Amino acid sequence: MTPERLTITLWDFSWYVRTGPGEPFEDLDAAFAQAVERGYNTVRICAMPFLLFGSGLDTSALRLERLGGEYGQGLRWYDVKAPTTIDAREHLLELFRAARRHDCYVIISSWEYQQSSAFAADPAWWDALRAVPPAERPERLAAAHADLIDLLVAEGLDDRVAFTEIHNEVQIGHLTEGMERAQAVVELRPSLEKAVDAFKARHPDRPCTVNYGGVPHASMRGIPENIDVLVVHPYVYGVLGALIDEFGLRGPVEDFAQEAANAQLLRPGAPPVAEWTVPAEHRWRLDAMIIKACEVYVHDWTDAAAFDRWLYDHYGEHRVAMDEKLRLWLDVAADWAAAHGVPLVLGEGWVGYTPLHGTFEEGPVGAQICRDAVRYARDRGAWGTVVCSNAAPQHPMWADVELQQECNSIFTGTRR
Repeated sequence: MTPERLTITLWDFSWYVRTGPGEPFEDLDAAFAQAVERGYNTVRICAMPFLLFGSGLDTSALRLERLGGEYGQGLRWYDVKAPTTIDAREHLLELFRAARRHDCYVIISSWEYQQSSAFAADPAWWDALRAVPPAERPERLAAAHADLIDLLVAEGLDDRVAFTEIHNEVQIGHLTEGMERAQAVVELRPSLEKAVDAFKARHPDRPCTVNYGGVPHASMRGIPENIDVLVVHPYVYGVLGALIDEFGLRGPVEDFAQEAANAQLLRPGAPPVAEWTVPAEHRWRLDAMIIKACEVYVHDWTDAAAFDRWLYDHYGEHRVAMDEKLRLWLDVAADWAAAHGVPLVLGEGWVGYTPLHGTFEEGPVGAQICRDAVRYARDRGAWGTVVCSNAAPQHPMWADVELQQECNSIFTGTRR
């Protein structure tokens, strides 16, 4: 029986790419124990379903490593320190065994059409992913997820599954190949509905869904009618969006505001943006991931205090709008969920994608946004929420035990 409220920590693909010596998931039992201490009862992961059950590759000695040199070492989720080799299937089973030992649950998802394969030692995983025609990708993922559930059933570990997501943030990444980004939510619906139906044909009693980056408030008609959980990621951006636009972090390299970034955001000695990339033998990784070159560059070379200071200097211009956007998005999501008789889960969210060593999300402003967000989620009857996407072992925010305990207790109703 899954918990009445899911208190979720986002372990994504880090739980297998960050398993080397000294890495945050070197010891899965320790990571689960820390999660429970902070008030969590659920982890959300990329379970690498396509790799294990759809690629045809031998995963008994999966080699994982950095993107290449120092590239991406200032990026959240990308900062792999130590290369490692795992038996991928056994490692997945060990995660579920550890979840049982610590009375935790697992949300199964996939980040494979966004970036998971970029951390493999060779491009075979990525090659297998992109070889699948775009229209067939969701259904192939559904079949792989169904195979994964079969394995968990055979191992007696299926009771740890909270629910299954076909893929993470379906409208952001390689599932939308050939589509207009603005129309992706609606265009994806038929293939996603087929995928959910395919999963349910094999596991009719197990909840299945997809999830969305942001809340697709202008395209709610594109959400599949057959999902069992509505999962959205309300990143409100606001002041962070203003920074991204001001310096051109998500635009082409030729439009990047190099001089302004040098003066306001970057550490001394930063090379020109066009020179910051991976060694030639690793260039395939840039296709397998979705972060823009300018954003990688700024995160790798930022002066974290300067980045935070820019956000604080401009936050007042966006504070009200950010809070209103968060509340409105949650209203829209909760209304759709209620109309369709399904629970609402906030699998990621709040401000947005900040540099690894930025502290805006856990500082005095961000911490209050976390408190407000989990309270809003509780008030709207959400089944599950994160404290913040950065509240996980692979992020510095994990060290703020008290804030996570406080927010999880607010959401579960043991604290106002």
